[in-house]
Amino acid sequence: MGNCLSSQSADDLSLLNESDGASLPGEPPPPYREHEQVPVYHPTPSQSRLATQLTEEEQIRIAQRIGLIQHLPKGIYDPGSEPSEKKVKECVICMLDFVYGDPIRFLPCMHIYHMECIDDWLMRSFTCPSCMEPVDAALLSSYEAN
Repeated sequence: MGNCLSSQSADDLSLLNESDGASLPGEPPPPYREHEQVPVYHPTPSQSRLATQLTEEEQIRIAQRIGLIQHLPKGIYDPGSEPSEKKVKECVICMLDFVYGDPIRFLPCMHIYHMECIDDWLMRSFTCPSCMEPVDAALLSSYEAN
């Protein structure tokens, strides 16, 4: 009678050795390492690339866009005490209803969105998803007026 578990096949060892950070049999496992995720950016609406693959010019443009986004006003969604039919009730990007306390961002055209939704949208296209007004032109003209 043989023991079917007495020896490991070459396939079993190769699986162990090919895994990321694997240790040899009998050795303690390597310390846990969290993999750093490289952010994905959109230099143009139709392209998406890792941050490490962007040209210097694209990196500058994206940094400028991030700076402009950070200057847009933000707040917390508060529907108020009186129900009004004109009050915006949902984010048109994710199509979820606003809930009291949701972080929101206001665009110069006065449309509001979940902050996470609109920030991601603006990194791809710097226009309002509702009225298609360019956000950067309205933002820059508001600075010139002051």
